[in-house]
Amino acid sequence: MKIIAFVGMSASGKSEAARIAAHMNIPVVNMGNVIREEVLRRELEPNDSNTGMVATDLRKCEGMDIVARRCISHIRKMNSEFVVVDGVRGIAEVECFRREFGIGFVLISIYAPIKIRFSRVQKRGRSDDMNSIEELRHRDERELGWGMGEAIEESNIEIKNSFTLDVFKKNVVEILSPYSDLDSLHSSKGQVWKNNSSEQDSI
Repeated sequence: MKIIAFVGMSASGKSEAARIAAHMNIPVVNMGNVIREEVLRRELEPNDSNTGMVATDLRKCEGMDIVARRCISHIRKMNSEFVVVDGVRGIAEVECFRREFGIGFVLISIYAPIKIRFSRVQKRGRSDDMNSIEELRHRDERELGWGMGEAIEESNIEIKNSFTLDVFKKNVVEILSPYSDLDSLHSSKGQVWKNNSSEQDSI
C-alpha cells in the first residue's frame, strides 16, 4: 500500500494539494476531519480556539499520534492501493504512519511564507480560521509544539508554494503522477519543487 502525506504550516497549501489528488481520482483522508468531528461530538462551536483546544486535549489524553491512529482505520477501509493523507501535524504521526506502512509511506512538505499564508486564510473563509496574522502565528506555535517542525524536517520532498495556483497544481501533479514508483520518491529526499511565478492565489 502506498501513502503520500502532506505536511506544512496552516494555509501552506496542504488541502489544495489534496484537492488536486482527488481530481486525479486518488482517495484522500483529511486528518483535520478527525478533530472537527471531535469538536462536533463535544457540541462546541467549530472556531480556531475550540479546534486547537480539542486537538491539544486529544493528544494529551490519548497520545501524540492519536489522529494518525484514527486515520489508519479510515485508510484501510478505502480498499485502495494508493491514498493521499492531508494534514500531518507532528513527528509522532509520521512515526505512526511509518510503522504501519513502512516504505510505502512518503511525506511531502509544503512551504509558504506567513504573509502569503495569511492572505489565503482571509480568502478561504473557514469557521476555524484565524482573524489576524498574530492569531496565525499563535496557531503556528501551537502546531510546532506538536512536533510539526520535526515532521517537516523528515519530509522526502519539499514544494515551495509562494505564488500561482497553476504552477502549484503542475508541481503536485508532477509529483503524484509516478506514484507507482515509490523508490524514486524515497530517493529524492531533500528535493525541492519551487513555485516561481509572480502571481499570488488563494490556497
